[in-house]
Amino acid sequence: MSQFHTRLEVMSELAKNMDTYVKDYLVPIETNWQPADMLPDATKDSFFSDVKALQEAANELPYDYWAVLVGDTITEEALPTYESWLLGMDTVNHVDQNDGWARWIRTWTAEENRHGNLLGTYLYLSGKVDMKAVAVSTQYLIADGFDIGTSADPYRNFVYTSFQELATNISHRRTASLAKQNGNSLLSRMCAQIAADELRHHKAYRAFVSEIFNLDPNEMMLAFADMMKKKIVMPAHFLREINGAKSSLFEHFSDAAQRLGVYTTQDYVTIMRGLISDWNIENMTGLNETAEKARDYVANLPARLEKLADRVKVPELAYPFSWIA
Repeated sequence: MSQFHTRLEVMSELAKNMDTYVKDYLVPIETNWQPADMLPDATKDSFFSDVKALQEAANELPYDYWAVLVGDTITEEALPTYESWLLGMDTVNHVDQNDGWARWIRTWTAEENRHGNLLGTYLYLSGKVDMKAVAVSTQYLIADGFDIGTSADPYRNFVYTSFQELATNISHRRTASLAKQNGNSLLSRMCAQIAADELRHHKAYRAFVSEIFNLDPNEMMLAFADMMKKKIVMPAHFLREINGAKSSLFEHFSDAAQRLGVYTTQDYVTIMRGLISDWNIENMTGLNETAEKARDYVANLPARLEKLADRVKVPELAYPFSWIA
């Protein structure tokens, strides 16, 4: 049987439980939070005083925080790229409205869509951000697309999403903590709500990979090892400002996140260790020879990367982002 047909069988088997996955890892629209729950309400007499209070609290946040918050927002706003990428996976029939995987991707996208909406509106109301510059970077990021090294393979895509959703959870969780430390309880609540969504989504994709390991362990192991060799590329890796070259801004955004301690090289290694443990990689047996070599490679990789992480030097000076007014 070809690799494609094997994956089709495995994904079809998982799709039989789609109702359970949606119930366990996504929230019904009727009961889910919406951006309006946390933003000043323009229909109320208190709107302008609420906006003023929001802006006063925003003044307490440091420069690197704004760089990271804007970068996170742009990353969230590039959602059309992520949805179209996942819908293009082998085994997904995006034309069939009843296809289980197409339904998962649409429902997941609908939850994710609230994140950029919430943060983007906050940035606008804060008075701290050049919203045209932010919009330009967002449009570039969507127009440039991205290549995360997964091709159309669902196994590799689910390794990526398992990793990336947890990385995003860490980033939003820490921006929530820093906002609270700076007396900004409203922004802290916003970031914490988004972080909670990302954690649920991480658990879903992690569960998908666990099921695939049960059904097709050799190919799933090879896919995991391949993604670790390529390294997990961040969704915003093509980030740029107006008239800038593709990817010219990502390193500066990453440096700001490292200086702030929001997302670091060590976090990358920690996430990898966690996935290796969650999927019981080191103790997995019954693999063919090629998959065994892939297992050993993955199991030994965190220790090697940890040594490299200790040598990473982050520039002390902040880059002058056009986003920040």
